[in-house]
Amino acid sequence: QAILREGLEDVAQFFKAHGSCRLPLSPSLLVKGIVPRDCSYFNSNAVPLKLSFQNVDPLGENIRVIFKCGDDLRQDMLTLQMIRIMNKIWVQEGLDMRMVIFRCFSTGRGRGMVEMIPNAETLRKIQVEHGVTGSFKDRPLADWLQKHNPGEDEYEKAVENFIYSCAGCCVATYVLGICDRHNDNIMLKTTGHMFHIDFGRFLGHAQMFGNIKRDRAPFVFTSDMAYVINGGDKPSSRFHDFVDLCCQAYNLIRKHTHLFLNLLGLMLSCGIPELSDLEDLKYVYDALRPQDSEADATTYFTRLIESSLGSVATKLNFFIHNLAQMKFAGSEARPTLSFAPRTHSLQTAGRIRDVFLCRHERVFNPSKGYTYVLKVQREGAAEAAVVQRTFEEFQELHNKLRLVFPSSLLPSRFVIGRSRGEAVAERRKEELNGYVWHLIHAAPEVAEVRTGRRARPPLAASAHGLRLALQCDLVYTFFHPLPRDEKAAGTNAAPKAADATWARPVGKVGGEVKLSISYKNNKLFIMVMHIRGLQPLQDGNDPDPYVKTYLLPDPQKTTKRKTKVARKTCNPTYNEMLVYDGVPKGDLQQRELRLSVLSEEGFWENILLGEVAIKLRELDLAQEKMGWFALGSRGHGTL
Repeated sequence: QAILREGLEDVAQFFKAHGSCRLPLSPSLLVKGIVPRDCSYFNSNAVPLKLSFQNVDPLGENIRVIFKCGDDLRQDMLTLQMIRIMNKIWVQEGLDMRMVIFRCFSTGRGRGMVEMIPNAETLRKIQVEHGVTGSFKDRPLADWLQKHNPGEDEYEKAVENFIYSCAGCCVATYVLGICDRHNDNIMLKTTGHMFHIDFGRFLGHAQMFGNIKRDRAPFVFTSDMAYVINGGDKPSSRFHDFVDLCCQAYNLIRKHTHLFLNLLGLMLSCGIPELSDLEDLKYVYDALRPQDSEADATTYFTRLIESSLGSVATKLNFFIHNLAQMKFAGSEARPTLSFAPRTHSLQTAGRIRDVFLCRHERVFNPSKGYTYVLKVQREGAAEAAVVQRTFEEFQELHNKLRLVFPSSLLPSRFVIGRSRGEAVAERRKEELNGYVWHLIHAAPEVAEVRTGRRARPPLAASAHGLRLALQCDLVYTFFHPLPRDEKAAGTNAAPKAADATWARPVGKVGGEVKLSISYKNNKLFIMVMHIRGLQPLQDGNDPDPYVKTYLLPDPQKTTKRKTKVARKTCNPTYNEMLVYDGVPKGDLQQRELRLSVLSEEGFWENILLGEVAIKLRELDLAQEKMGWFALGSRGHGTL
């Protein structure tokens, strides 16, 4: 900090002497001074500086940039230029991937400036709001977006931005082989846009731990990202949209393979260590697979998505990075609550006089469970404020308070469990009411301690700790109304209505399957893409669906084709090609495609989830036919 302040004084003297200057980052940025109180540094190896300059325009905001010394920013400039070209290709094809592309400029050997994107946070900071193991949890990203987008329409828009930008990032980072992907190198805007930063390693030059690659997955796509897309922990039809976006974006870039190879080839002699020979270009060639058909490339990238989502190594890498960053966290870093957009205090919110937990209610959004309704009475307020908090949020408050105060000074009765039934919710209600009472009603006892009227030191120490807890910003933030509390006021009848919408039929066939059907060179190609809306099994569990097809008539059962089995989902994604070879064009008029969706049941007979019969004479197979077919018990399908 002392070195930083000295350097900032030198910069301030520069502005006193010269008045103003244009930032190298962009000639349009004219600044007239430095703002020392907004300047700091990052805790990465190169210790980049976070600088804030005064805008010459009196109506303009301060201009914030990052200054790095020790990294070759030419590589970052080249990577961002490649991503910018990809984005132009997508936009020209009518596909806006909502990419965030920032400015970066190398000002000398191993130094330069990078634009700071406002209203954005690293995934690490978002995840550690749920503890150091937050990288293993599914909810942090969704909760953070919900916190900054409390309205239903706002949140849906943020999720849409997330789906598109996440798909674009997956394709771009895979094609360019961007490595060293940890949760401090990936950022998320409050509007849902995700983007990557710090491109110090690319074209597959991964960091190594001995003989082990640090980047084990094809690209970063984790379960907390899938949770945002699906709207929960089970696959939904929005995941189909995400996979389709990834595959479409990937195929559009593949059409321009030679453009990227030529542009990168021009840079072979510029002295960038990781772009120095033809092997580096071969990495991009192999990633783009120009020899594959679009269907094969779609299948290939779908498998990459599955591989990345199933990779434990990525989350472990995030966790190790969280531990490594803990040593930089100073004592001034105060814990905050992940679900609260801003921090409140005794001074800003007013003293809490009493809190009472009234009841628990069933909720269905953003996920099914129970919420607890509390009335908060403050001094000077005519009416009590009503807030709703989940059991998980009570747990977070307790865990964050333990970081500030010894456990012996906090209420100890706290039910920990994973069950979500109503009986458990009722029991938790009583326990949580006692927890809140002990936390709040220490105040009178504390007052006596502070004025010297109580003479028992152990009790005095305990009461003093509770007084601190009571006046702690965490407590005042926890009991302060959130936007969702204001929206929920007066909607007591909502849970019953919601019950009806969640009562899904069981033991029925149904749903839809998305197919792409084409015919070429006496071959019939059936691309099984997605299935949506399958019904749960009679025991209430999700099925393990797979697709089986026959080309009828087929008395010998020689035309059977099968996909892989998807596990525990009503909305599986396959993107698998089933091929029938040696089918003369004249035979198509008499053939019928029988497609069945079944749930694999191990030793028992597989359960039929739905089927469809498609008469090929009704399809004009001169060109590819793609669409959704309804699944039923029997009958012919309509496109």
